[in-house]
Amino acid sequence: MRPDDANVAGNVHGGTILKMIEEAGAIISTRHCNSQNGERCVAALARVERTDFLSPMCIGEVAHVSAEITYTSKHSVEVQVNVMSENILTGTKKLTNKATLWYVPLSLKNVDKVLEVPPVVYSRHEQEEEGRKRYEAQKLERMETKWRNGDIVQPVLNPEPNTVSYSQSSLIHLVGPSDCTLHGFVHGGVTMKLMDEVAGIVAARHCKTNIVTASVDAINFHDKIRKGCVITISGRMTFTSNKSMEIEVLVDADPVVDNSQKRYRAASAFFTYVSLSQEGKSLPVPQLVPETEDEKKRFEEGKGRYLQMKAKRQGRTEPQP
Repeated sequence: MRPDDANVAGNVHGGTILKMIEEAGAIISTRHCNSQNGERCVAALARVERTDFLSPMCIGEVAHVSAEITYTSKHSVEVQVNVMSENILTGTKKLTNKATLWYVPLSLKNVDKVLEVPPVVYSRHEQEEEGRKRYEAQKLERMETKWRNGDIVQPVLNPEPNTVSYSQSSLIHLVGPSDCTLHGFVHGGVTMKLMDEVAGIVAARHCKTNIVTASVDAINFHDKIRKGCVITISGRMTFTSNKSMEIEVLVDADPVVDNSQKRYRAASAFFTYVSLSQEGKSLPVPQLVPETEDEKKRFEEGKGRYLQMKAKRQGRTEPQP
């Protein structure tokens, strides 16, 4: 890891790690989908499950990224990716990230055509059943996110500190060849890196301290982004606990060189950040002040996600008040 991979505190950007994770997943899933004779294809990222940043990675450390296919459905591939950091001076290694990603194979002749996936061989029958349950769960969650696709982030003049409007941020990016696969649509890892940058700006504006990515809730890729599009990545604070901040990030694509297609929602996700002192210790987070009814509703929804994840970490199935 080099200095341009890290933030001012010396920790590697969460977006940089997400990009490495996606590249590993794309390689193994594309390789698997082309393992049998038939129409050639490339694997495109459809969804990233919740990803926790278990330990920070620092400048000078070496990242080891490993990927394994854990389930295949008729048209999708589930990939498990682990990231280890290695201090090459001491030889110490530690697990920094575990992520689950879903890919779909797109034909090289027509990237709008989804091909069938060669089945994977399971060592145990239970693995297939468990994978099928995960597949059905993520499919349902993807459908539930589509109702938010019309939601947009609007700027507000002279917002008060600690409000949603005060920290909300947007980034506009012209998609160029370096952002894309050989087939003309954006790498999922590039999109995730931009989303993490915007979420980090929102978090830093809100608490005005060093911040780090703690976790990423499921990232859903609703549609492909093609070369030449102008994308707007918008982020807004939705919820704060005592020591964490949830930020919703929305990605909209505007195909400016194609008048036949209108602006559309390409991706969406929730990022969780924590505030750190100069010594790297966790700090209390200024509490968010929701003003509008929509902001209050999003705050309660974020609180529900927070309590649900807290309950899971403590080994319970139902969120506790």
